[in-house]
Amino acid sequence: MGTKAFLLTKWYLDCVAENGDAVILYAADLRWNSVSFHYGSLLTVLNGKINFASALRSVPAPTLQANILTLHQSGLNIEGTWAALRPPIRRTVFQNVQGAVDWHCLQPMSDVDLRVSGRTRINGLGYAECLTLSILPWDLPLTQLHWGRYLSQEDAVVWIDWQGAEHLQLLLHNGEEQQALSITESKVVFAEGSRVLELDHGLVLRQGRLGNTVFRGISRLAKLLPQTMLTVDECKWRSHGVFRTDTGQSSGWAIHEVVKWKQ
Repeated sequence: MGTKAFLLTKWYLDCVAENGDAVILYAADLRWNSVSFHYGSLLTVLNGKINFASALRSVPAPTLQANILTLHQSGLNIEGTWAALRPPIRRTVFQNVQGAVDWHCLQPMSDVDLRVSGRTRINGLGYAECLTLSILPWDLPLTQLHWGRYLSQEDAVVWIDWQGAEHLQLLLHNGEEQQALSITESKVVFAEGSRVLELDHGLVLRQGRLGNTVFRGISRLAKLLPQTMLTVDECKWRSHGVFRTDTGQSSGWAIHEVVKWKQ
């Protein structure tokens, strides 16, 4: 396969209710030379039980009107809305002669109302982003990636830590860019030292190589990918978090992950 005509658009949306019930949704559109591919996946946590579903059809992207994202995916039996509580953020997080990675965080914090399988209703705080890649993912100069979002009624913290030949770090608190002293799977420490987010690793949502998790049900796409992509290792958590500042603290839920890109 050639590399000149590659474009991947990947939506990520989530919601965690006060009781810890959670929904994570991916919707992806891939155009790669003559290949056109649509894929959606849904992860739910209901009463502590994790379920997965995927679809290769009926996976339209969310629609945006004003500050409301609306989703209706019959293939995954989910519909609902994300109403923005914080303004959007957009960055080109990586760029070279081959292409770029555009990160558009449309809603760092949302008020979410969802219905799963036509009967289960989930309300809570959520998050929505759209990632666009015009560079082959396995050509990114990465060894490890830390990504996450933490939400409480008072605070929205989002972090990206790309480690590898080029190190890129992005940390945002309530829409304002900050410097990080350290970012790990259990703690985010702000550079000035007065703000710390601690995460408890309460529930592993997904763990393992992408070939055995993300790409397990889409063999048509997996056959096109190099082995280095299929062996990327990921661990994703739903964690309870405590965010401490010099004026007080908040508590809420985080969705976060560590991806080991290349061995």
